[in-house]
Amino acid sequence: MKSVKFAQLMIEVTELSHYQRNQLIAVLNQQKDSAKVLEMIESSFDAKNICPRCSSVDLYRHGLVSGLQRYRCKKCHKTFNALTGTPLAHLRHKPRWLVYLDEINQSHTVRKSAANTGVHRNTSFRWRHRFLTWISQDRPAKLHGITEADETYLLESNKGQRNLERKPRKRGGSASKPGISGEQVCILVARDRAGQTLDFVVGTGSLTKTRLTTSLKPILDVDALLVSDANPAYTAFCETENISHEVVNLSQHQRVRGAYHVQNVNAYHSRFKRWLERFHGVATKYLPNYLGWRRAFEQHRPLTPEILLSAALGNFQYLTVT
Repeated sequence: MKSVKFAQLMIEVTELSHYQRNQLIAVLNQQKDSAKVLEMIESSFDAKNICPRCSSVDLYRHGLVSGLQRYRCKKCHKTFNALTGTPLAHLRHKPRWLVYLDEINQSHTVRKSAANTGVHRNTSFRWRHRFLTWISQDRPAKLHGITEADETYLLESNKGQRNLERKPRKRGGSASKPGISGEQVCILVARDRAGQTLDFVVGTGSLTKTRLTTSLKPILDVDALLVSDANPAYTAFCETENISHEVVNLSQHQRVRGAYHVQNVNAYHSRFKRWLERFHGVATKYLPNYLGWRRAFEQHRPLTPEILLSAALGNFQYLTVT
């Protein structure tokens, strides 16, 4: 802009109403956020600097697209940018990403997030699960020392599906069968005394030794001592895998036995379920994303939109350093 036009603009700014000034500030903030988002995206790619298709490092710059540097691979001859191959590829409105991630940070609903960000509710839903795809992958590799494990259940939900294999029920309904049945989804949570948490959606119905072997065996360190309730599946699993095991019999009102209890993991279940209520039921297929969302709150405090964007780009080290 030429200096004369800019001087005229500065004069006109003084004549703006309160509402117009707020609109102008919002636009300027979006431009600032846009530059920050683009810089974080490019920085995330610079740390890897490989072709997302063939993993070659023999690249060269090939113009700009939507503010992002485009590259061309000399080996496979494909063009790409820093978002190619990530869950955020092809998402638009980058200046609004940090605003939307602040909505995620505040655990707002899809509709409220859409209204506060200025996007359609369908866009809000799509963004939620695109951003959470890699955030949910920020998981500790191993659990150490005394590790509590317990399962909890949620009613299976086919929310959003057009073809159901069962009779539809009202939102917030109950299972047609008493106790644990195939209508309920089993969520296994393991948590060590350092606060590291891992969760698994193991399927419908009761917890079994096979499900424990698939979920817990790879993540328990050699020094781990598993503490659980009296569910025989845990005992069978630990005996087969030669894992140290202590049982707290909750059915006999035994909440604590010396240093052994499952109160940390049960409290985690309670916090997760209370937090989940604000979304008025979530589809079972999206449960891993919601578990990862909640886990981010528990493991990385305080969270910021910038930290969440870094995690959504697969940069989990950013979370650890912060």
